Amino acid sequence: MDKKRLEYYKKKLDAKREELQRLMAVAEEEGRAADDATQDIADKAANSYTKEFLFSQSNNERYILALVEEALGRMKNGGFGLCVACQEEVQQKRLEAVPWARHCIGCQEKQERGLL
Repeated sequence: MDKKRLEYYKKKLDAKREELQRLMAVAEEEGRAADDATQDIADKAANSYTKEFLFSQSNNERYILALVEEALGRMKNGGFGLCVACQEEVQQKRLEAVPWARHCIGCQEKQERGLL
């Protein structure tokens, strides 16, 4: 992959990392705010639901952030744009849509079926 395209993906990954970190900070703050010491059982249930929703949302964001960090690490090691399973080049359209993709389409399908 040429340097210009690599720099393009680095900017996209850095922007995604910043967005995820911001969203996680907001979710954490909202989770703390939902931790009111209310006495009403309906309010407690609503707060509990809100906290659970925010936790699952931030859990997904943490997972994607880990994938973004891993992709940035592959960039430093020279492995960005290559499938981690078969070492073939990941399709440009796939990287455009999901720059933190670890696998080419074929290997991703195998992983989803539990074959990888």
